[in-house]
Amino acid sequence: MGFLYPAFLWALVAISIPILIHLFYFRRYKTVYFTNVRFLKEVKEQTSSSQRLRNLLVLLMRILAVAFLVLAFAQPFFIKKGGSQVQEGSKDISIFFDNSFSMSAESEGVRLLEKARSRAEEILAAYGPNDRVQILTSDFEGRDQRLLSKDDALARIRDVQTSFNVKEMSKVLSRQRQALESGNNKIKEIYIISDFQKNAADFTTYTDSVYKLNLVPLQSVQNRNVSIDTAWFESPVQSLNQPNNLVVKVQNLGEVEASNIRLALTLNGEVRPIGTINIPALTSVFDTINVTISKTGWYEAKLNITDFPIEFDNDFFFTFYVKEKVDILEIHEGVPNKFVQATFKSSEYFKSSTQSVGQLDYSKLPDNDLVILSDLKSVPSGLISELRTFVENGGNVVVFPNKEANLADYNKLTAAFNANELGALDIRDRIVSFINFQDFVFFDVFEDRRDNLKLPNTKGNFKISRKASSNEEVLLRYRDGGSFLGKYVLGKGNFYLCAAPLNIDYSDLVKNGEIFVPMLYRMALATARQRKVAYTIGRDNILESDNKSSGSEMIYKMGGETGEFIPEQRKMGSRMTLGINNQIKLAGFYNLYLNPQEVQDKFAYNFDRKESKLSFYSIDDLRGMLGEEPVIIDGTYARDFNNLITAEKKGSPLWKWCLILTLAFLLAETLLLRLWETRGKAAA
Repeated sequence: MGFLYPAFLWALVAISIPILIHLFYFRRYKTVYFTNVRFLKEVKEQTSSSQRLRNLLVLLMRILAVAFLVLAFAQPFFIKKGGSQVQEGSKDISIFFDNSFSMSAESEGVRLLEKARSRAEEILAAYGPNDRVQILTSDFEGRDQRLLSKDDALARIRDVQTSFNVKEMSKVLSRQRQALESGNNKIKEIYIISDFQKNAADFTTYTDSVYKLNLVPLQSVQNRNVSIDTAWFESPVQSLNQPNNLVVKVQNLGEVEASNIRLALTLNGEVRPIGTINIPALTSVFDTINVTISKTGWYEAKLNITDFPIEFDNDFFFTFYVKEKVDILEIHEGVPNKFVQATFKSSEYFKSSTQSVGQLDYSKLPDNDLVILSDLKSVPSGLISELRTFVENGGNVVVFPNKEANLADYNKLTAAFNANELGALDIRDRIVSFINFQDFVFFDVFEDRRDNLKLPNTKGNFKISRKASSNEEVLLRYRDGGSFLGKYVLGKGNFYLCAAPLNIDYSDLVKNGEIFVPMLYRMALATARQRKVAYTIGRDNILESDNKSSGSEMIYKMGGETGEFIPEQRKMGSRMTLGINNQIKLAGFYNLYLNPQEVQDKFAYNFDRKESKLSFYSIDDLRGMLGEEPVIIDGTYARDFNNLITAEKKGSPLWKWCLILTLAFLLAETLLLRLWETRGKAAA
């Protein structure tokens, strides 16, 4: 038992007033007439004792009424067993208001965010006008790292909206302590209103004698959510007028089956319904969508499902680019290979050019997608260096050696790409028996992988000596296990090495259009690193793009859902990297440009799916994890939440009971005076 305002107890001296009234009140006796005088003495004795009892009871009622009225003003409270002593004086309070996406879930028909807002307002109402308050959200805004007046704190609570940000509880406590340290009041209290998702509630046993911790857990009635987790193209390059397989991963994070979930694809503003899917509880499914592309250029795409109430993960934005043309350069020693030229001549999408190795303009190499070294007897060291840089930046090189190849030069070339070395020319018949359908070059090229597919035969080839450090991926293999065509990844590009010359006297590859034509096409389209179709907001994503600015003073900008901003830029020759530094806050499409009318690159951003998984700590979990020191108040179902806060802050208040008892004793006094008098008259 304690008193919030013990100074009022001095007023208990007012108890002397009814006592003095009782002592100095001269009773006025009434004359009672009796027909029989012999009963007079008996009646007088009975009346005198009855009056004395009544007056004593009235005096007791008055004393108790005054005493409990004084106690009501002193505001007594009851401290629970094991509770801490109630501290008097102004306080500094920090309230963390979790506004992450998971707070969009519902409890009793109300979103947890709105319930959290109400709880924060009720906590605030339990404190006085002189207390100072911090309102902290998951956004960790600079303006929230200070203490506010009660009115300003209330206004801040009403402004809070859902956010993509998710903060670990250890970081939240650290920020709250920092804000409270700046306050002048000695009493410090911390409140955390959250659903306490397991992926963010990383604090352990809490012991702190300075900052009193109060947890207010909120949890939804039913944990259900369906989200689009991610999507990607099976092929690193999207092709015109062909089905491009897009794989979509949709996950059901709820505890019940999700039925008839509608999936739709929006491509450059055109909505294409895909159909419906059923997802068992706590399961992910993969769906493959055939996307046919009819024109070149940039594409803005969005996948969408219909799910409620958590909606932030219903959309998945992504972008991709289809080149207007693919440039191929054949480097030869005087005469281009007619079969190579014939391969690209009939296609408008592929633009082929040729140059003699002696007249080669090295500065134009980066303008191509595929460089073919055709029947070169020797490879200049300058060309080797340029080809390495070309491949590292995303280009592709394929080598068909001359029958009289200078092995020393060629092995310098293969060494630059950490490829296997060429040995002496081996004149004998060999048959290719294996084709790697898993690699992009041959993946999904043939409608059916027939056993009778005609593969190349050679009458002479260079022996390929395998190096332990080589990272060769065999695309075509001889029946005896030797490599006919191998791929080596370097940086963002690929290096292809063929064991046989293109000369028809040594290989019939050029006559095998079923293999040769799609092979060169896919080599021109291939890339070692698939361009990311989407990025995640809040992560330290480093973007890459071409550097087309003519001077250092020309600054690239990005524009999109959050307006225009300038990203961090590091230019390195023809390439540059971009740093976003948390400037993107909304999911959607963002354009990179020097001039808004000339978009150079497009990027898609999505919200982090970390909040999609609805897994929370219960009150029992929190108590077992943190111990008994933190106060845990059920914020989900408590109807008298304000009283609960007051009870925790001041103890269980008893002043209302004191007022009720005061009124009861005054009523009892009135009844004694009236009913006793009536009883006396009736007895007379």
